[in-house]
Amino acid sequence: MFTGKKVAVIGGGKMGGIIVRGMIDRGIVAAKHITVADVDAARLGELRTSCGIRTTTDNQKAVLGADIVLLAVKPQNFPEALKPLRPAVTKKKIFISIAAGVKTEFIEKLLTKSPRVLRVMPNVNALAGAGATAVARGRFAQEEDARYALAIFNAVGLAVEVEEKLMDAVTGLSGSGPAYCFMMIEALTDAGVQLGLARGLAEKLAAQTMLGSARLCLESGQHPAQLKNMVTSPGGTTAAGLKVLEEGKLRATLMAAVEAATQRAKELAG
Repeated sequence: MFTGKKVAVIGGGKMGGIIVRGMIDRGIVAAKHITVADVDAARLGELRTSCGIRTTTDNQKAVLGADIVLLAVKPQNFPEALKPLRPAVTKKKIFISIAAGVKTEFIEKLLTKSPRVLRVMPNVNALAGAGATAVARGRFAQEEDARYALAIFNAVGLAVEVEEKLMDAVTGLSGSGPAYCFMMIEALTDAGVQLGLARGLAEKLAAQTMLGSARLCLESGQHPAQLKNMVTSPGGTTAAGLKVLEEGKLRATLMAAVEAATQRAKELAG
């Protein structure tokens, strides 16, 4: 699929670096076909040494020779970073943005010439190769462009395509979701410590329980409620614990958290 394709990554920060390593490790794009552009020469040196890629401090130079351009700069830096790229825009290039809250229409206006733009919302779990990412097409992006974006982000987890109008909901659910999960792991750990387990042991058990439950949910094809019922014996320990969670309105609280994060995403996007 990516045979002969050249990729430019504008922004060599943490997420940009993780995506580059994912593409190389999964054999999606050869290191020699990836160029990372950044203002931080030390960071570029680190990526060049560890990944064997090409690097440059010139964004326009990186984009000129690329078929696919990954925009991994901070939202507030978009106007400054994208305007110099205008001369390099062609109808064949694909631009993929991972900037939170930046709409494809805004990027299209910055780049001009009806560019093929996709907006992507990854999450922090991509750092562990287990991210959850949503991909949305802009006005001029094609179906094939989405397939390229999905392949890149499947290299660091799971990627799905959605309509752009749903990206705020994605932000509230999977974008902010890791924080909810970390809080639950922390709470389960604290409970284990209170009941006599060593903190390190309790944390491992809590984190692995969360990980295993998520994997079982994805791989079994069963509804979460069915899986929950598998663990819940009549009058047993799990039933007692679930009763407390229902009384504490855990389900409603999590739903409200996703709704609040989604609303905030809408406000920040303007």
